[in-house]
Amino acid sequence: MKKSVTIIILLLIVIVFGGSMFYLYQKNSEDPIVYETENPSKQTIVKKAVATGSILPLEEVLIKPNISGVIEEIYVEGGDYVKSGDLLAKIKVVPNLNALNDARNAIDEAKINLDDQKRNYERQLSLFNKGVISQADLERAQVTYDQAKQTYGAANKRFDIVNTGTTSGFRNAANTLIRSTVSGMVLEVPVEVGNQVIESNNFNEGTTIAAIADVEKMIFEGKVDESEVGKIKEDLPLEITVGAIENQVFDAVLDYIAPKGKEENGAIQFEIKGTLTKKDTTFIRAGLSANASIILARADSVWALKEALVQFDDDTKKPFVEIETADQQFERRDIELGVSDGIFVEVRSGISENDKVKVWNSVSDDEEAN
Repeated sequence: MKKSVTIIILLLIVIVFGGSMFYLYQKNSEDPIVYETENPSKQTIVKKAVATGSILPLEEVLIKPNISGVIEEIYVEGGDYVKSGDLLAKIKVVPNLNALNDARNAIDEAKINLDDQKRNYERQLSLFNKGVISQADLERAQVTYDQAKQTYGAANKRFDIVNTGTTSGFRNAANTLIRSTVSGMVLEVPVEVGNQVIESNNFNEGTTIAAIADVEKMIFEGKVDESEVGKIKEDLPLEITVGAIENQVFDAVLDYIAPKGKEENGAIQFEIKGTLTKKDTTFIRAGLSANASIILARADSVWALKEALVQFDDDTKKPFVEIETADQQFERRDIELGVSDGIFVEVRSGISENDKVKVWNSVSDDEEAN
């Protein structure tokens, strides 16, 4: 019995010893991990925030009529250049019956008063010729008669204006002739011949006859998310890309950041505006969609590393890398970082161009396959 136990114990010892030797052999037979290295490279690093929006004129003027009526003629179309005072359209007045009736009644009243003052003047003139009244009395009658004639003429002109929109002596200043108030390009003419239009007044903004703007002065108008608005400030440079214009970037300057955000699709958006530096060779149409890169920081031609190569100390949180000192031998090197674009990061000090930086995430072929 004791002999059997002894044999079993010896067998277990042999098995454990053999397994240990086999494990050590397998461990020693594995290829050692070989870390790759990379050198710093010269990069231009730009840290930016992105806003979406569109290109719009700096100032867009809506031309509206001062009288209601029907469009009789249109003299311009979208794309035409006009100067201040140029004729845009002509309106045919559809008179208001109440106003027309009041104007006609005013003529009748003025005519009655004119006839009365005429008779009075003729009577006074007869008395003056007979020496009954003085020169002053005759002159007062003359003034009253002249005033009655002027009132009668004004009533007739008022009737013409109500009926046709103009009167004799005011053809060029007629309300029926719609003229441009600014110089620029006609962006759109939203009315057609035969359309009825409403005058602009205190109670109604009126019908737009044409939209005119100076297309040489364009701005970018867009929106940024609340997570980005804290990073930006006025006077930062913008790089504008327009989807409809390929391979061109337009420079701009951030002029305006809305002090209040608006909720859109569950997110708070802040409006921004930037004045565009327009290239003379390129025509940018108003309303084109565009993207703006807001340049937060920029470092030109600096030594940089991939961010994946940089590690941070658990205690001090300071960045460092490992530099190869001999074949597959590395030492820690503290570094100072600068601008980062999320892929590359500027290295201001700590390494030189010839240093070989350890690639931390190297894996063996077997590990990659697993």
